[in-house]
Amino acid sequence: MILPPVRDPRMITVRRGGTLTDDHHQLLARWAADCAEHVLPLFEDVAPEDHRPREAIEAARAWARGEMPMMTARALGGHAMGAARPLTGAARFAAYAAGQAACVGHVAEHDLGAAAYAIKAVVADAPPGGGEETRLAECSWQRQRLPDAVRDLVLDDMTRRNEICWSVFDVDGA
Repeated sequence: MILPPVRDPRMITVRRGGTLTDDHHQLLARWAADCAEHVLPLFEDVAPEDHRPREAIEAARAWARGEMPMMTARALGGHAMGAARPLTGAARFAAYAAGQAACVGHVAEHDLGAAAYAIKAVVADAPPGGGEETRLAECSWQRQRLPDAVRDLVLDDMTRRNEICWSVFDVDGA
């Protein structure tokens, strides 16, 4: 479970009574897609014929560009998560990251689901004893790619939801 019991109005769109603008919502979807795509090879190495996670990442971006309805992108996210279910380890987490990215258009808070599952994927793929170093490197990679317009919002949300996201966002006390 990566969604909080109490929603932050900054992560709810203006149309639904929050303060999140469409532009910022789209930036969150693009960033989530980047996080998922970064670990996609961990899935594709195991299931090269299964294109559902890649299609979900493409759907997140298409939704953000206004080229795909949210319900279609969300459905493709569900298909990517279906691709994850029979798998274990890094491949499973990478597919879940893709599925979460495609669902950002539906609920913006899925952005951290994509990021957290991407971190879990690289940690699962790390050599013995290298998990913590790998986790920190992925956290850094993700943070470097945060768009300035949503950077503070996402970093604050990482701190707020770190515990329910398996504490993967811990970086220097963040």
